[in-house]
Amino acid sequence: MPQFDPSVFSPQLFWLLVTFIALYWLVSKVAVPRVGEVLEQRARVIQEDLDRAVQLKAETDAAAAAYEKAMADARSQAQDHMQAMQAELKAVAEKRTADISAQIGKQVSDAEQRIGAAKQSALDAMKGIAADTARDVVAKLTSLTPDTGAVDAAVAAALKETR
Repeated sequence: MPQFDPSVFSPQLFWLLVTFIALYWLVSKVAVPRVGEVLEQRARVIQEDLDRAVQLKAETDAAAAAYEKAMADARSQAQDHMQAMQAELKAVAEKRTADISAQIGKQVSDAEQRIGAAKQSALDAMKGIAADTARDVVAKLTSLTPDTGAVDAAVAAALKETR
């Protein structure tokens, strides 16, 4: 094997050194800068993506906050509307209750007046019937015709005693 011959070691070492330097120069001047550029570009893209993600998260948080505020405002408006409707319905119910109470009060008053009138009419009729009956009884028992004023006064006095 010629590579193990000590007489050819120095040219082999020379060419090894030349090849090593050429390879070192090629790697350091061509390959490493390209790899560095690729790494820098990747780092820049990753940082841009991270920055964009932070920005999008901030926008999402702002949109969520706006949504929550809009929902809270909508709930508040709905509750205010419901309270207004309840107040309006309560006012209508109270007005109707007052109207119905007034109607019932008027009907009760009218009924009391009719009952009073019917009672008075019945009492007057009863007085008349009692006076006629008392006159007829006295006339049959005594064969005398009693005085109408005296019989009416006696019936009125008897009715006052029973009350």
